Parts: sequence; C-alpha cells; structure tokens
Amino acid sequence: MVLAAGRGERMRPLSDRRPKPLLEVGGRPLIEHCIERLVDAGIREMVINHAWLGNRIVEALGDGRRLGAAIRYSAEPEGALDVGGAIVEALPLLGAQPFIAVNADVWSEYPFGRLLSAPRRLAHLVLVDNPLWHPKGDFHLGAGRVGAGGGPRLTFSGIAAYRVELFAGYPPGRQALRPILETAIEGGEVSGEHYRGRWFNVGTPAELSALGKALC
Repeated sequence: MVLAAGRGERMRPLSDRRPKPLLEVGGRPLIEHCIERLVDAGIREMVINHAWLGNRIVEALGDGRRLGAAIRYSAEPEGALDVGGAIVEALPLLGAQPFIAVNADVWSEYPFGRLLSAPRRLAHLVLVDNPLWHPKGDFHLGAGRVGAGGGPRLTFSGIAAYRVELFAGYPPGRQALRPILETAIEGGEVSGEHYRGRWFNVGTPAELSALGKALC
C-alpha cells in the first residue's frame, strides 16, 4: 500500500494545486520514484489511497501499467483518514496476506525486497537515524524488537510490513497508526530493523529542494 492521501500542509503553497505525491523531483513525481523501487523489488500489485486532489493521482498513474504495476485505489473523504484509518479502509482491497506499506512522500534506497518475507510478528518497522526535525525519535530497537520506551530511540521511516491481524477489530474512520502500533508493541508483536542508507522524508519545499540536489 502506498499512502498518498495527506493534504501536505507543510508543503504549501506547492501542494495547493497539486497533491504532494505528484510534486516532481529529478524530473518525476515523488510517487513514481516510490512505485519504481517497489516494482524493481518484484512488488507490482499496489493499493494507493487518496483524498486531497486525489483525482489528479488517478489521472497521472491510471492502472499502473505504464510503470509496470497493477494499481487499485482507495478513495477517502475530504480530510483523509490518517494512516491507521486509511489501512483499515483499504483492507478489503489488500486481502488476507501480509503487505508492505510505504509513505508516498518518502524517497529512499531501502531494498524493499527485504520485506517480501512475511513478518514473524504483527508488524516489522524500518527505522532510521533521527533527522534534525525529529531529534527524539519514535521507538527503541533492541535485539530486533521494537519498544516504546527505554534506551536510544530511532525514527519510523514510513516503511513497514504488516499482517492484517494487526488491524483486526478496529472500526472504520479516522485514526492514527501509532496507537495501533503501541498496542502491538506492548504485546511484543513488533519487530524492526535499523536502516542506515539514504532516506528523505519530503515534507516541505526545502526538503523537496534538498532531495533534488541530492539526486543531481
């Protein structure tokens, strides 16, 4: 699942007339970079959620054939459903098997093929060094297991593999992902890894510009 429904408030005014996933870097929309890396890893069946100017995303990507993918869409109401709600909404499209989820505004060289093996626990998170804008991080990682507290913390990259059971019992509607993850973490059901390669979270015009310079 490629998560693409955010309004992109911090990216304004660039995101006022174009959804953030369609903003270009290196001559291509952000979301196409993401799709290309997934396809290169052998991942071709995708669900993309959308809300703000979502019809632009559908028009730009179509059924995905041009990019070597097979894309279906999960349309959300105005304001979107946040990540937890987006995944719950898309479960009928995702099916019963484990799946990968990645934020459309993340550019990374992470090898998605690592996630093709189903996670042993309910979730497997890819964590990265804390960026300047998030110095306290999100989760602790120890012996391959993610914890909510104690020890040095790393930042969730926006890349993960999930079992559908993680979302069982959650009602439809807007909800964040973190409380869902924290419940699973308390039960020892979340594994993780520390990725040290190139990773950009593209949330502002300055970050978009920095990525463009890095790709030159």
